[in-house]
Amino acid sequence: MESETLEVPPEVEGERLDRFLAERLQLTRNRVQRWLEEGHILLDGEAVKPSHRLNGGEKVEVTPPPPRDERVVPEGGDLEVLYEDRDLLVINKPAGLTVHPGAGRRGGTLVNRLLARFPEIRGVGGAGRPGIVHRLDKDTTGLLLVARSEQAYQELSRAFAERRVGKRYLAIVYGEPRSTRGRVDLPIGRHPNRRKEMAVRPRGRPAASRYRVLASDAGLSLLEVAIETGRTHQIRVHLKAIGHPLVGDPVYGENRFKTLRGPIRGAARAFPRPALHAWQVDVEHPRSGERLALEAPIPADFRELWEMAGAWPAI
Repeated sequence: MESETLEVPPEVEGERLDRFLAERLQLTRNRVQRWLEEGHILLDGEAVKPSHRLNGGEKVEVTPPPPRDERVVPEGGDLEVLYEDRDLLVINKPAGLTVHPGAGRRGGTLVNRLLARFPEIRGVGGAGRPGIVHRLDKDTTGLLLVARSEQAYQELSRAFAERRVGKRYLAIVYGEPRSTRGRVDLPIGRHPNRRKEMAVRPRGRPAASRYRVLASDAGLSLLEVAIETGRTHQIRVHLKAIGHPLVGDPVYGENRFKTLRGPIRGAARAFPRPALHAWQVDVEHPRSGERLALEAPIPADFRELWEMAGAWPAI
């Protein structure tokens, strides 16, 4: 993107600057806010806050920062591609694979594999995480959407930010919820003492999840969980909060396998990861607007655990 100067039209009087620029420049609000905070966008020659209300008639100078060095090296590795076109990839992520590089990790991620097979995504979206518009925890399996173009990245980012993407998960939890359907509306924030963990916090960010019980047997339940927000560890924290933590969760699982009886106790204790699968996504295609309904196959370890507890339901 090249530098440019915009004149604010009078009809947007009272609108927030970041919202106006995100729509006019076809960028995410997060990126606009970052550029404003870093001084790459000036209003009438001065730095202002993203929340600044416009009067109309001002001049906005936009000088994009130079591209950041991503330093993400392409690496070979398996990729299960469930859907592919010129704008969008849908990946079935396996357990144990981190989505993108971060502190202390430069390789061995899904992004490294993506760059080896789809080099055109380099430069799409944020530095260090090309094409990535949402994330899954390292040990969560299932659907992950990846943008192949900047236009697709912007459209998908907006869809997630505006909660226009339907996301449904399958979860195996301890116990049997009293109600076959429910909604958990509890704010989530950083744990006050264990900084790598999240927790329900009175001053946390709003978070809402809905669940439906598909089956219960042998002290376990199979749930379908739909999330209305996308907070870190949201499903894991919410299910723990209502007394039904995920089987296999080393952080929020509470060693509840001790309450089980028979062979399922050993199976639950040995399950190597949180029993959570990103099962279904419905989203508008970033170019055509067509609604896509996507589904990821249920992984073998997840299915085997439930079959030990009882009959696998028809889903």
